[in-house]
Amino acid sequence: MPKVGMEPVRRKALVDAALRVIGGQGTLAVTMSEIARTAGVSPALAHHYFGSKEQLLIATIRSLLGQLRQDAVAALKAARTPREKVSALIRVSFRADQFAPETVAAWLAFYSEAQRSEDVRRLLVVYARRLRSNLLASLRALCPANDAERIAEGTAAMIDGLYIRQSLKSAPISIEASIALTEDYVNAHLRASDREDCPSP
Repeated sequence: MPKVGMEPVRRKALVDAALRVIGGQGTLAVTMSEIARTAGVSPALAHHYFGSKEQLLIATIRSLLGQLRQDAVAALKAARTPREKVSALIRVSFRADQFAPETVAAWLAFYSEAQRSEDVRRLLVVYARRLRSNLLASLRALCPANDAERIAEGTAAMIDGLYIRQSLKSAPISIEASIALTEDYVNAHLRASDREDCPSP
């Protein structure tokens, strides 16, 4: 029988364990028993709290996205200018906890699952739209709307692409290098936008 008041603690332990197990194996083909054992609880208790492995996986994705959103909100509040806000979003995307090998592997497994699960796909679409919206809000203050949309899409694609690169053990890329590459992309396109806006002599 679950102890009164322990549910939030146990649920978090199971979500954290799911992330470790999925990230460690690089696949969602893990069992509830493996996750429960890593969390230090019984499979029966895991099923009691989540009902099924699928529901636990959804909760794990929600946890990752929730943490990412909290970090983004805090970073945006600390930034003063639109350009600083863009940089803050880039840096948040490559935080050490989000860019850890196990977390990267888990993200890739979730993206793969999105091809089969509408629930997972919906969550990842929400993440993509939120990142794009946050980038656009600042970029529109820096360049024309059409350019802002193009740069936002490209920046988001850079972030996703660098996550994929990080998953290739033979070609890892550091956090700072990932940030620098993404910043270079933004700077180059902002400069190009400025040139296009200048009237010809």
